Amino acid sequence: MTDTPRTLAEELRTRTDSGLVDLLRARPDLLSPVPGDVTQLATRAGTRASVVRAVERLDRFALQTAEALAVAPDPCPYAVLAGLMAGDAGDAGVLAALPDAVAGLRAQALVWGSDDRLRLVRTARELLTPSATHPSPTGLGPSVAEATSGMSPGRLQEIIAAAGLPATHDPVTAVSALAALFTDRVRMAALLDTAPAESVTVLDKLLWGPPYGGVTDRPAPHLQWLLDRGLLLPAGARNVVLPREAALHLRAGRAHREPEPVPPALAPVTERDPLAVDGAAAGQAFTALATVEELLKEWDLGGPAVLRAGGLSVRDLKRTAAALDTTEQLAAFWLELAYAAGLVASDGEADERYAATPAAEEWLQLPDELRWAELVAGWLAATRTPGVVGSADAKGRALAALGPHLDRSPAPEVRRRALTLLASLPPGAAVPAGAVLDRLHWERPLRAAAPGAPASGTAAPPASDLRSRIAQWTLAEAELLGVTGRGALATHGRVLIGAETSPQPDEPDSAGPTAVPSAAETGAAAARAAALLAPHLPEPLDHVLLQADLTAVAPGPLRRPLAEALGVLADVESKGGATVYRFTPGSVRRALDAGRSAAELQDFLATHSRTPVPQPLAYLIDDVARRHGQLRIGAAGAYVRCDDDALLSEILADRRAAPLRLRRLAPTVLAAQTAPDQLLEGLRAMGYAPAAESAEGDVLITRPDSYRTPPRTAPAPVPEGPPAPDPALVGGAVRAIRAGDLAATAERKPVAATAPAPGALPRTTSAETLATMQAAVLTQAAVWIGYVNADGAASQRVIAPVRVEGGFVTAYDHTSDEVRTYPLHRITGVAELAEG
Repeated sequence: MTDTPRTLAEELRTRTDSGLVDLLRARPDLLSPVPGDVTQLATRAGTRASVVRAVERLDRFALQTAEALAVAPDPCPYAVLAGLMAGDAGDAGVLAALPDAVAGLRAQALVWGSDDRLRLVRTARELLTPSATHPSPTGLGPSVAEATSGMSPGRLQEIIAAAGLPATHDPVTAVSALAALFTDRVRMAALLDTAPAESVTVLDKLLWGPPYGGVTDRPAPHLQWLLDRGLLLPAGARNVVLPREAALHLRAGRAHREPEPVPPALAPVTERDPLAVDGAAAGQAFTALATVEELLKEWDLGGPAVLRAGGLSVRDLKRTAAALDTTEQLAAFWLELAYAAGLVASDGEADERYAATPAAEEWLQLPDELRWAELVAGWLAATRTPGVVGSADAKGRALAALGPHLDRSPAPEVRRRALTLLASLPPGAAVPAGAVLDRLHWERPLRAAAPGAPASGTAAPPASDLRSRIAQWTLAEAELLGVTGRGALATHGRVLIGAETSPQPDEPDSAGPTAVPSAAETGAAAARAAALLAPHLPEPLDHVLLQADLTAVAPGPLRRPLAEALGVLADVESKGGATVYRFTPGSVRRALDAGRSAAELQDFLATHSRTPVPQPLAYLIDDVARRHGQLRIGAAGAYVRCDDDALLSEILADRRAAPLRLRRLAPTVLAAQTAPDQLLEGLRAMGYAPAAESAEGDVLITRPDSYRTPPRTAPAPVPEGPPAPDPALVGGAVRAIRAGDLAATAERKPVAATAPAPGALPRTTSAETLATMQAAVLTQAAVWIGYVNADGAASQRVIAPVRVEGGFVTAYDHTSDEVRTYPLHRITGVAELAEG
């Protein structure tokens, strides 16, 4: 039987390699840098920053267990802890779950020691112990010993006398006697039986916290009764507190009002047809693609300007929302989605503005399912959260879409966890969003507040809980992207998050940070999901239905070349299951500006219409084409050229042309005191169809895809703390820790009359070092050395010398688990290891 460990380092030293691996996986921050030995590992595991991070990742029941240990005696026997958690009645569910909770805390090095001497790590106890300025979720106050600290011995004797206890010789025994009374169920019940009814009412109000109250200089008789017997103890000039031992008696031994050993159930479950869910999700996925296409089309010639502080202005966000026919909040989501996929970015010019990237051109040419895969892969990994757009930052400034400060590091993990919970349900099953939020809040009750805040005792997540808000946004965004349909995870959604097999066991996620897949893994999963989505997407059409009212109806999605050409020739009037396009003089002129002739437009419509080209539409195209280009606009200041001098006279006589400040230079030429583009717009507003021309007199053809940013990469996610460690790294770290521990704790033979102090480097002369090394080579023995590297960093190592020559020793280094070569002049000293 091994001795009981006296420190956390001793307890960690007794763990198996797999136990250390579990610790480093649960707390990856301990790996940076790799600890030199077990003592360094224990020291780092007890630092405040590391403990706070570990406590924040506890689920609600594990946190309640730690909170109970923080109010228990130190060290605490397991039986005492079980009483605090299950109460005098012994809640069977709590008792069944408690061993796993303690094992989890012990695995994360937050609790150590044997079952009869459980100890909470000192930093965790400081975080979770209740105080006047730092209340505990348990609602308990200070112990009798803490509350009576500084009380006069005479007052203590008065209290124990009023409580019916014999006098003692010193304050310490008086405090112990009062605490023993409060923890004795029989004697305490007898004392309370004599209490006035009003006194019991006061105790009931303080019972579950907060345990503090106020009193006047002359307390009422029922308060004085409590004060006289120590059931209320002073906590300041006019404040009193219910001592912890008395509160636990009144609570029947329970530290928490509602222990929660079992996570909230995902209920009520609504069963839906999986095929209907997949169909609904596919429809949403197609709508998402159409929306992003519309955004790229809106910004084809260059988007809005970039604010000086970065991001999109409120006015431009409103314009984008109007163009996409959606709300500003949803517009921010589509903008951030395109940004995360690398489809839009700023151009980096002096007058910086947003535009589509070259990657957008490649994206538009992909099949629909692969375009969807790129969008959802970027969404899953993104730390930017469009849900915070419009809220204020730390300085009170509104956060702008596409601007800085939108990254929320927990977002990728929360997205995956929320979708994984949906994947734990049967195919086609859906639950209310509130059930998912309750489960996530149970798994991480402290992520929204500092450790010790009263979060673990609340049933619903607080409104300020960032994880809950991200989860709400995730569920809404998953529906918009077609990952879910009618609230249930679609089949391709299960593949997307790696849950393509049967529903996974619904286990709480509390063993450590969730491993977020790499970009390559996410992309591969998205591609597999896209293959399942493809059969459910609508088949693109190659035709429209022309109508006599100058409209065309697309009864479904159109093939890309047809949609692009029709988008230039006509304006979208309405969207939905069928898209309605309207032909106007302006839209026809736009197609002529893009280089199409009237005959080409007529042939295009005749080829792609299932109905004959209506006569009004044919007349509209011919009429606009006849007038198109009669007027030519070129750059001088600006000029108008036309072979018909009567038409120029008509323009000069029109009052609407006054702002253009035109004057005749020749019978067929007018000069204008305005820019060519303004002159074009002005004459078009008057009903004419001018065309721009080059310096050589050729008509300039304008195309909608003429502006792109330089190559841009998608924004890199901002990670939350250290990533989940690679198995090879963890295994290597454990070997290094073991080897370093061997070097630090191995018993050495003395090399001089006075052995080196513990932790000090050995000191030997050069001759002694060389002789000991040569002897170790012959005997194949391991030795202990002190070594100073080129940077001046000193360390202790255990090595097995293999060869000594040329001023160097080649040896197997147990610390780094490899063969290395050391210069002899950098070895401070050497000592043989003791036998055994």
